[in-house]
Amino acid sequence: MKEVESLFTRARKYLESAEILLKSRDYESSVSRVYYAMFYSVEALLLTEDITVSTHKGVISVFGERFIKTGIFPKDMSKELSRAFEKRQLGDYEYTFVISEAEALEMFENGKNFVKKIAGYLEKKEML
Repeated sequence: MKEVESLFTRARKYLESAEILLKSRDYESSVSRVYYAMFYSVEALLLTEDITVSTHKGVISVFGERFIKTGIFPKDMSKELSRAFEKRQLGDYEYTFVISEAEALEMFENGKNFVKKIAGYLEKKEML
């Protein structure tokens, strides 16, 4: 599926951007890119089952219902996605700097692992 590959290309690109932003000490922007990398990888995953959702919270919810509750992915992935969403919201909309270097580093590592797990799943199913 071309759309799945396109979304995954974007997810990987956003992880690269997140790393650059992290190195330049722009932690809020880095966390935002990490979240979007995770979000696009989940959107790609949902597309493989012909599921499209119009909101961020909807994507998170459907991911939980279809892939976490069924045991395809571990519960911590749902928590990581929700946490990244919350941190992205804070980083994008708070008027002060709210993301520490340690937090941004942790989010980056979690995001890389999250995207890698979804990529592995899709590769096994020959969808990526």
